[in-house]
Amino acid sequence: MPQSILIIDDETKLNDLLSRIIRLEGFIVLQAFTGKEGLKLLQQEDVLLVLSDVKLPDVNGVDLVKTIKEKKPYVEVINLTAYGTIADGVRSIQNGAFNYITKGDDNDKIIPLVNQAMDKAIQQQRIFEQQRKVTGKFSFANIIGNSKLIQDAVSLARKVAVTDTTVLLLGETGTGKEVFASAIHHESERRQMPFVAINCSSFSAELLESELFGYKAGAFTGAVKDKKGLLEEAKHGTVFLDEIGEMNLDLQAKLLRVLESKTFIKVGDTQTTKVNIRIIAATNRDLKKEAEAGRFRLDLYYRLSVFTISLPSLNERPNDIELLSNYYLKEFFAQHGKLLPKMDAGFLTMLNRHQWKGNIRELKNVMERVAILADGGILTPDLLPPEFNYETDDANAVDLASVERQHIKRILDRTNGNKTETARLLGIGLTTLYRKIDEYKIN
Repeated sequence: MPQSILIIDDETKLNDLLSRIIRLEGFIVLQAFTGKEGLKLLQQEDVLLVLSDVKLPDVNGVDLVKTIKEKKPYVEVINLTAYGTIADGVRSIQNGAFNYITKGDDNDKIIPLVNQAMDKAIQQQRIFEQQRKVTGKFSFANIIGNSKLIQDAVSLARKVAVTDTTVLLLGETGTGKEVFASAIHHESERRQMPFVAINCSSFSAELLESELFGYKAGAFTGAVKDKKGLLEEAKHGTVFLDEIGEMNLDLQAKLLRVLESKTFIKVGDTQTTKVNIRIIAATNRDLKKEAEAGRFRLDLYYRLSVFTISLPSLNERPNDIELLSNYYLKEFFAQHGKLLPKMDAGFLTMLNRHQWKGNIRELKNVMERVAILADGGILTPDLLPPEFNYETDDANAVDLASVERQHIKRILDRTNGNKTETARLLGIGLTTLYRKIDEYKIN
């Protein structure tokens, strides 16, 4: 498909001549005669390259370069001028122009320059679209839910995202704290810099220290060369410290220093290292109570809780269960190349009655399991894990034993009687499976 080039020049004859020459090269050419007309076309059309006169009736073409780059960063601009000056040329390039040339240069110069600028613009557009997809994936738009509690949390997160304030996310395991942290980062001024996440409960105290702060060669056995820590690797980005309540008191003191002075000391080093990072922390604990009990530094708590956002559990937002289930079902059925079936009443009743102790993380895992097991045109209760609460007191009442028996038999049939694979898919031990086969007299 031919690429589009926009020419902005109030000299009609020159504009028409240049347009004809460029069209002969196979490009689509759009014409504008003022800066305002040009910007309007830029917004309406998929333009990759702009050739703009410096002297326009309503704006300076050199200043226009900056406006164009702000609106569409991947678009390249070539400034054209009848009387070039060094000052204008320097300012044009500083504003982001691809080149600054004098009108009247022969076509042998113009066309190669246009092709070079177009090649660069095409490459930049691809990078821009990839970055936009990545940013979109981690944006607030990807936080699903209509309940007031989740919408209030999103509203708070949006407001703090554009600042550089430290944020503390509170909520049960599986409520989406890392998703919120990532969205805050991608809506901040640091979005082009790294987002580094670490779970403080996944490491011993010694290993967590070296992971966060790095170390000098010889600091301990096996430290054969210097290693940068995650704080340094973040490079002006955001560090997300999940399960901050699991960090020991010594490390808490070192983290407090980072928050207060933007410096730290690597393991085995004597010199301080400066960092410019934003910290977002998360926990499922009551840090204030932990501090009162002597298990968490109160001064660190106050530094971390400058801006606190509480994320609701899934059980606190029951109206979002069906919405979230459909979202993940659509995703997983597409991954497996299957058409998305509808939920029957019993299936939906069980989802709504279940106590989601693992919150959104548990729901997502259950929906992935359903997508793997489903092979019919409707989603029925027997596709749900055996541990679900099947007890009901209405017309949709389902006997737990019969549903569990049917579910086990279905998986056995699916695996052609392979009990090891059946136990794996059911998420139970092999011994438990044999006991249930015997109990339910499954042939």
